[in-house]
Amino acid sequence: MRYQLRYVREVPVLKGRHQPLTLADRRVCLQTAPWLIDIARAATALSVAAGKVLNVRLAPTETPPAGRMTAAQGTALYVGAVLGTGVIALPGLAARAAGPASLLAWVALVLISMPLAATFAALGSRYPDTGGVSTYARAAFGERAGQFVGWCFYFAIPVGAPAAALIAGGYVAAAAGGGRTTTLITGGLLVAAVAATNAAGIHVSARVQLALAAVLLTFLAIAVVLSLPHARTANLHPFAPHGLLAVGTAGGLLVWSFAGWEAITSLAGEFRRPAHDLPRATAAAVAIVGVLYLAVAWATITVLGPAASSSSAPLGDLMARGLGGNARWLAAAVAVLLTFGVMNAYFAGAAKLGAALGRDAALPAWFARGGQIGEVPRRSLGVVTAMSGLSLLLVAIAGVDVRPLVSATSALLVTVYAVCIAAALRLLPRGSRHHVTALVAMAAVLALLVMTGRYLAVPIGLLAVATVYRRSQ
Repeated sequence: MRYQLRYVREVPVLKGRHQPLTLADRRVCLQTAPWLIDIARAATALSVAAGKVLNVRLAPTETPPAGRMTAAQGTALYVGAVLGTGVIALPGLAARAAGPASLLAWVALVLISMPLAATFAALGSRYPDTGGVSTYARAAFGERAGQFVGWCFYFAIPVGAPAAALIAGGYVAAAAGGGRTTTLITGGLLVAAVAATNAAGIHVSARVQLALAAVLLTFLAIAVVLSLPHARTANLHPFAPHGLLAVGTAGGLLVWSFAGWEAITSLAGEFRRPAHDLPRATAAAVAIVGVLYLAVAWATITVLGPAASSSSAPLGDLMARGLGGNARWLAAAVAVLLTFGVMNAYFAGAAKLGAALGRDAALPAWFARGGQIGEVPRRSLGVVTAMSGLSLLLVAIAGVDVRPLVSATSALLVTVYAVCIAAALRLLPRGSRHHVTALVAMAAVLALLVMTGRYLAVPIGLLAVATVYRRSQ
């Protein structure tokens, strides 16, 4: 049932007599009854603490259309969002930063991802709104926090998408030749293909993602299993050639690999049964992603040895060892499909979020069209696509490496994590299993913030821009 908050009547409690104080006609559309109950209880608790009584009048309105996405499709979107380009590039980058000790960073990030994923699943199940991360921050801390978190996620996509596309382009260039030109052309084609898929609607996008996930998981499993006979424990020595502190540096890079648990929250309402399907999809994705990441990282270190840190296509080299001969074309195909998967999931989430930000006046109202369940937010999607193309063009002109883009995107997403986990601590029932999980997740997020380092200047700068925009409205 869909409800609308008709008005809030606030009266003081004074010597047993109630006299009206204010009457506000505030209209707030809520997706589900649990939202209403939570907000009414919170408001009542605050008013009683202040010596006032809050009366809330509720009126049912039309029932919103139900979502159609299944738990299996949600799992595929999650796996695509989290697995993505991390598995094709970051094992080599982490090995370069910390050597075999980078395996410790992988294990730590897998463990950290569990409470993070569980917390976002709890929030998404309880608040299935297209605003996703922005909705959680707004419900807990107010409009400014909601706008800031929404902007951090929305504008992280045009920064991260070119980096992901260029990583895949590097694999294609390694197989086909052509150097940076091939890399950039591949990146542009990926952005266009992802935009076209999402323009067809979330249901088409989810079906494509499910097929991709099945193919890619099979390929990765075969590559790892066939390469293991070539593993040598001698490649684990020296274990920490750059010192144990370098594990933190590797962890800062690997944040990119485990970002994505927040990406699907804007699509929570698209599930057939959000409270049932979203936690199931999350749990399955955590298990699949954790096993695959650890398997690929272990194989990269023990099979490739010192060559892992200098390889431009470590997954291709791993496949070549396992399958024999030149497997670079196969690795290029896997890299392109993996990148398509992560970009597909993020574009879908960002497009819905942009429409919700337009609805909530955190972006111009022009963005709001297509934001309802079952609709396609083509305006918001078009903006994400245009900004991603512009970012790719700027990268081509400036000739920058992907590492700054990866680090800047990670800083924005870690900021989203920090605010949303703090919101969970306020919104989820105290003492519940989900609240305890959020406490653990907050400790993990604080560690990730430390790893992010100087790139925290990016979200701080975005906060300043968001503040200026809000004051101009």
